[in-house]
Amino acid sequence: MKKCVLLIACDPADTRLVVKALTRVGEESLNIEGVSTLSSGVERISRGGVWAVILDLEMPDQHGIAAFEKLFSTAPDIPILLLSGTETESIARQALERGAQDYILKNHLDEFRLRRVVRGMIERKAAGDAAFRQQQRAEVTLSCTGEAVLTTDASGQVTELNRAAETLTGWTGEEALGRKLGEVFQIIDSVTRQPVQDPLIAVVNAESSALVLANRLLIRRDGFEVAIEDSAAHTRDRHENVSGAVIVFHDVSAARAKTLELSHRAQHDFLTDLPNRVLLNDRINQAISFAARHSKQTNSFNQLPPAWSLACDGPIPSAAWEEMNSPYCFLKWNAPRTPSSAQRKF
Repeated sequence: MKKCVLLIACDPADTRLVVKALTRVGEESLNIEGVSTLSSGVERISRGGVWAVILDLEMPDQHGIAAFEKLFSTAPDIPILLLSGTETESIARQALERGAQDYILKNHLDEFRLRRVVRGMIERKAAGDAAFRQQQRAEVTLSCTGEAVLTTDASGQVTELNRAAETLTGWTGEEALGRKLGEVFQIIDSVTRQPVQDPLIAVVNAESSALVLANRLLIRRDGFEVAIEDSAAHTRDRHENVSGAVIVFHDVSAARAKTLELSHRAQHDFLTDLPNRVLLNDRINQAISFAARHSKQTNSFNQLPPAWSLACDGPIPSAAWEEMNSPYCFLKWNAPRTPSSAQRKF
């Protein structure tokens, strides 16, 4: 489909020259539509489909900078080329400062220059429209995804937060813009509770372009802690220099709570909620490993919780061992015992 160029001019000679230059045989032709008044041009633009406008500043119904401003206010996204006389060149330069793409003096109007300027305007508009659509798609994708996304520049300053990231961090996008990453995305290790390495530094130092990080606690702006898992990747410019980072993270508080609950159930009796044989064996193995590492002897039984301790000395008989590890005996062994009663048991 041919791209439409709207010519707003009242001089027939200028109109013929423009049409001839822009419909040259052997090149991609353009659809030239001409009107002789500014009001007609504004009405045509309102119907859409115009890629560029060529405006004569000396129109009969309105002229000078006022003519340009009326047209520009109607279609600020459409590139406008001005045709100016020598006496109105200062007005044309003023229009350039207010948004016009370029101007050509009528006494220097030639086919080659006109063709080059108009095609350049159309190409820039096409590239700008494509970039705008891509940016819109990216913004919609970021706002619709369930993951929190935070981006920074190469200096570690926050450049963007999506809605999910605003909710998790407690910062709005406007408030976070330009702040240091560590101020907005404050994380600590969930085990040691020590500050962790800046994700931007970590991903730059990593061999891979993306880095997945776990066991993190995010400290919100209000001080509330949220368990998260996050991944970070750096962005690069056309010269392969690091230009920033993208951090994707999500709340795993519910998942971690469920994992801990399942782990507790696996290691405790479901009726008494006392430690079962799985946990007992785990504690004994830990005690043995500890003793082996430190070249010491240890009584594994002394490493057990108080509920499992027996008030007797010496090795535990095998029969008592089996009985102690059976689920139904935890209540009995958990009850306070005197040395004599424990000894009588064995």
